[in-house]
Amino acid sequence: MNLGYTDAELAFRDGVRAFVREKLPQDIARKVLEHKRLGKSDFMRWQDILAARGWLAGHWPAEHGGCGWSPVEVHIFDEETAAAGAPRLIPFGLQMVAPVIMAFGSRRQKERYLPRIRENKDWWCQGYSEPGSGSDLASLKTRAVRQGDHYLVNGQKTWTTLAQHADMIFCLVRTSVEARKQEGISFLLIDMHSPGISVRPIVLLDEESEVNETFFEDVKVPVENLVGEEGKGWSYAKYLLGYERTGIAGVGASKREFATLKDIAEKEMRNGKPLARDPRFAARMAEVEIDLMALEMTVMRVLSARVKAPGPEASILKIRGTEIQQAIAALMMEAMGPYALPFDPDAMDLDCREPPVGPDYAAPLAARYFNLRKTTIYGGSNEIQRNIIAQMVLNL
Repeated sequence: MNLGYTDAELAFRDGVRAFVREKLPQDIARKVLEHKRLGKSDFMRWQDILAARGWLAGHWPAEHGGCGWSPVEVHIFDEETAAAGAPRLIPFGLQMVAPVIMAFGSRRQKERYLPRIRENKDWWCQGYSEPGSGSDLASLKTRAVRQGDHYLVNGQKTWTTLAQHADMIFCLVRTSVEARKQEGISFLLIDMHSPGISVRPIVLLDEESEVNETFFEDVKVPVENLVGEEGKGWSYAKYLLGYERTGIAGVGASKREFATLKDIAEKEMRNGKPLARDPRFAARMAEVEIDLMALEMTVMRVLSARVKAPGPEASILKIRGTEIQQAIAALMMEAMGPYALPFDPDAMDLDCREPPVGPDYAAPLAARYFNLRKTTIYGGSNEIQRNIIAQMVLNL
């Protein structure tokens, strides 16, 4: 793999930088860079800007309305937008269900859903986990019983990220209780505005409710919303999870956060000198930086080698990416010392009028630290990812 950018790739990078410099709203960038609270309108505004430019789905194949960007161009776009303070793209439609629809969906599903995702008209969420069916996802119990031209869905999903904003949900449901548990699962696309769907927020440690419980009570779903074949949903789910786990690595955002960590370490004084010059703290930062560089190279290798979809190597990216995210957050907290301890939810808003305890940049760090504890769990816990690597890579 050539680690240097070609002239064409450098020109692409310059184009992305110029576009972001001109079009990224500064109030949104400030929220991201200062770890403030983002609302639905912030995500939608930025994604509308990208959609108007034709870049929201730039990584999609041209045949589906994307730009057909190369893996290197995708990496450059992610890195440049993250560094500038752009919000992450909501992945559920763009990076998760869209590849499944492209690979296994019907012609009607492709024509109906892909343009709406590409144009930022639908917000999607994911209906996988259930109470008692998280890591053992194949034990899910939400039922879909076919009745003529529709399914009747009953059950509960949990940890449904941003379901309170969603227009659509891609959902794993059990269509057979007689087959082997993996073979009785199907993949449905469900309108979140359907009668019988209710969403109840789950309040997290940072006092946000980004995840929810989602309930289905006699929800009618047209049979035409079944993706692929009935009973094949487990295969489609694994295909989707490869894309999710690759995206969770979050190299661009981690590089931005590491730069913030270095800046904090230069500002904070210990024994009359910047913390960055403390040998032990500097060594720990160097260790994280090396890990991040190695992760970036691994991501590039995986993306460059991709033929159809990410395989078990996506588990490696998920493990290391989430561990690095948590390590950076922990070092930020340690760098701030006692100033990182007070947790004031109001400090998460740009218009907070109460002065924080200590430097302004210390106030949101506890909330961010709390929130990032979940990254090693969602998308399949890191323990499960290690089992996947052992079985499929190491043949243990």
